[in-house]
Amino acid sequence: MIRHFRKQFIAFSTCALLLVIVTIVGSISSITYFRAHQEVNSVLRILSDNEGEMPARMIPNQPQLFSQPHFTRESLYQYRYFSATLNRQNKRMTIQDDHILSVSPGEIQKLTQRVLKRQRTQGRVFYKQTVYAYRVKNNGEKSNVVFLDESLMLTKAREVTYLGIFLGTISLLLYTVVLVLFSNSAIRPIIQAEKRQKEFITNAGHELKTPLSVISANTEMQELLNGENDLTKSTKEQVGRLTKLINYFVSLARLQEQPQMILSVIDASQITNQVADNFKNVILQDGKHFKKSVTSGLAVRANEHYFYELVSILLDNANKYCDPHGDVFLNLKLGKRKRNVILSVTNSFVDGKDVDYNRFFERFYREDKARTVSKKKSGYGIGLSMAQSIVKSFGGQIKASYSNGKISFIVTIKRQIKNK
Repeated sequence: MIRHFRKQFIAFSTCALLLVIVTIVGSISSITYFRAHQEVNSVLRILSDNEGEMPARMIPNQPQLFSQPHFTRESLYQYRYFSATLNRQNKRMTIQDDHILSVSPGEIQKLTQRVLKRQRTQGRVFYKQTVYAYRVKNNGEKSNVVFLDESLMLTKAREVTYLGIFLGTISLLLYTVVLVLFSNSAIRPIIQAEKRQKEFITNAGHELKTPLSVISANTEMQELLNGENDLTKSTKEQVGRLTKLINYFVSLARLQEQPQMILSVIDASQITNQVADNFKNVILQDGKHFKKSVTSGLAVRANEHYFYELVSILLDNANKYCDPHGDVFLNLKLGKRKRNVILSVTNSFVDGKDVDYNRFFERFYREDKARTVSKKKSGYGIGLSMAQSIVKSFGGQIKASYSNGKISFIVTIKRQIKNK
């Protein structure tokens, strides 16, 4: 349990930091790309207002959501741009390519014609693995088109994004390593409390067995001297109930104390049949009907002792809470895709329609309103919790479902192929 809690603690803490890093890097990256596009639009606006030429004097700052660099005649030299002006009357085109080397005048003419056919005032064109932002300004009989290579601004934005991802990844790895190294110290109080609890349960269980043995022996002696009566019979029943409860506590504590259960490939069909045969007479003596359907030759990776205990717990639970003269059905079969072994135990349970079955696996939980049984057959709310712990140790899943007046506990464990 502690190991599982430690893994959850590391996983949740790492995911929390990952969410923070993604939020920060994503925000910075988004803002950087937004400012880069804002800068592109500002430069295009300046060049378009001056018909593709650099302005003769300093450019006043434009109001923006984020501050932009102060553009001057000198600062515009860092940008790669070109323009073309088309005189619609004589269809002559004037090209300005002083600030570009990679695009020839003929190619500029083709790009201009291509942009003018779109009939859009601004946008982007892709040419020789380079993206050019453009802006069209119609002035009477003239159309001026300014092109700006935006790769310089976007490259800076990409560098910021890559740097943020790199630093975020390094920070996440370092944080995870530190968390793994010091996680035991962080959850040490929980480990100590869990350890004391298990030690108390184990020690108390052994200590309580001694007075119970004395009470049981005294009761038997009294029966030998005075004969059996209602008092001695009730005393023996309560001693038996308390002994069984103590054994549950000790078994559950020992199950959780094991750092790793020793698993092997076992014959699930054989063990299931063995448990079913042992419980058959008990169920029939209580006036209920019992049926089983066990597919032979099914193997799972589990612990033989605890698998036997698992089937026993489910059958005992089904017998206790089955309706009078009801049905108990045990089924062991392959799943639909033949990858899993499905163990299900079903019993009649007419009053179980409005029961919260998700809570059945909570320790000490009992739904008294719906699960009305005699004191002789009442449970402790521990068996299903033990069953869940056992199934988790096998790497499987257990769930409860209700349909047509019957409740089923369904265990799914991965199938194994036995070596011949």
